[in-house]
Amino acid sequence: MKYQNEINKRRTFAIISHPDAGKTTLTEKLLLFGGAIQVAGAVKSNKIKKFATSDFMEIERQRGISVATSVMTFEYKNILINLLDTPGHKDFAEDTFRTLTAVDSVILVIDSVNGVEEQTRRLMEVCRMRDTPVIVFVNKMDRDGKNRFDLLEEIEKELSIHLHPMTWPINSGKEFKGVYNLHDKSLRLFTANTKGNDEDVISINSLTDAVVDEKLGEKDAATLREDVELVDGVHGQLKVEDYLAAKVAPVFYGSAINNFGVKEMLDTFIRIAPLPQCRPTSVREVCPDEEKLSGFVFKIHANLDPKHRDRIAFMRVCSGKFERNKYYHHVRLDKDIRFSNPYSFMAREKSIVEDAFPGDVVGLFDTGNFKIGDTLTEGENFYFTGIPTFSPEIFKEVQNKDPMKTKQLEKGLLQLTDEGVAQLFTQHGGNKKIIGCVGELQFEVIQYRLLHEYGASVQFNTLPFYKACWITSDDQKKLDEFTRFKQANVGLDKDGHQVYLAQSEWFLNTERKNNPDIEFHFTSEVHKETA
Repeated sequence: MKYQNEINKRRTFAIISHPDAGKTTLTEKLLLFGGAIQVAGAVKSNKIKKFATSDFMEIERQRGISVATSVMTFEYKNILINLLDTPGHKDFAEDTFRTLTAVDSVILVIDSVNGVEEQTRRLMEVCRMRDTPVIVFVNKMDRDGKNRFDLLEEIEKELSIHLHPMTWPINSGKEFKGVYNLHDKSLRLFTANTKGNDEDVISINSLTDAVVDEKLGEKDAATLREDVELVDGVHGQLKVEDYLAAKVAPVFYGSAINNFGVKEMLDTFIRIAPLPQCRPTSVREVCPDEEKLSGFVFKIHANLDPKHRDRIAFMRVCSGKFERNKYYHHVRLDKDIRFSNPYSFMAREKSIVEDAFPGDVVGLFDTGNFKIGDTLTEGENFYFTGIPTFSPEIFKEVQNKDPMKTKQLEKGLLQLTDEGVAQLFTQHGGNKKIIGCVGELQFEVIQYRLLHEYGASVQFNTLPFYKACWITSDDQKKLDEFTRFKQANVGLDKDGHQVYLAQSEWFLNTERKNNPDIEFHFTSEVHKETA
């Protein structure tokens, strides 16, 4: 219980959504409230040249989408908030899924115009698997969207989650007049193109106050009274324990771009969001209040600063206290390492930290020691479980367009695939390099970054593979025989483990049937303990 005060102050969460739901805009407004930035940068458009604070890769600025998870830390009302902004694009889902292992709760942004979209469903599945508490923010209420009751029903049905409205909208689109706070019974009025502030909040004793009719007009005031009576009748008071158990998701309405409805959500978040939680490991459950440090790497990013060839491993502290210049045990490598310049983050800005506590995310300068999922402890041997790896779905051969830059290409491929955005396989003595990804856009990002960060020019040739399977066998002779006969379909991953690249589901099933002594694995988890 030594660090209980520090643990009580911390909240670590991720913002997730379908692309274009307004996630990065919401992130910026939260940072504004925390005083972490003075002016919000809009995602690049023809008219606006300021960039979103959390989009720090050049390609993100050009495309106006987030392709890597950003980590930001800020303080609000004496609570230290670690916020992880995740990519919305489905091609980068793997990065988002891994990030969800490093947080204690989630804010899900839903676009009121489009409702629940495909990527939203996939993200919620991961949250449900892990019983992660969720708060829903329904964005873009100032645009003509779906009926508020229909939208609630759609979210509940599509995402299999019980909702509990905390604020209630008064109209939508051009007629949007604001929100009623069901928790503290106050009214916040909306004026387009203005920043929401405390002067817009009207304190009322009850909805029968004449001031409600005066401000909203009789028709809208009557509709609001009916809506609230219905919502209160169905939902009543929020039971915080149901939210923490991921049985209920509180819902807030607003317009992130107008900074409207965000403060109500943030105030509720710091009041009810979970503290740093206990986490499963390969040996036992590790809890935040333990004295000894433990933490795991959930993300690696090369070249945060293109001027310096730096590689940062992002580590979530799970227990104890992390201290600068102290030696910690790297479980997989079985060696002790110390860090003289650990960082905390404000998107691109990073500052050196002396110590960190459970819930914090620390950036560790990495010379190639880390892989995703690596664990640091003060001597105990275990690793944190549940960090997903996916078998790629698209495979392309890397063709070097400039043989003079072979070394740069090799280095770039190794570093970029270490980040976990793609997997690297080699065939025929290491000459043929194959990249496997979950989505097409990842190839574009890799090609761009190889050129701009390493000076290596490549083109990708699509290969007819359907899935990558890691192969193992107790009978080494059978394995050697299989790899010799199937040379065109067998390669090595970057850790030297053998992989079978199947052309189709039929081929895969046939090989599994014909080779009962060989096991085909769909994740590389099987090698974790021996790696």
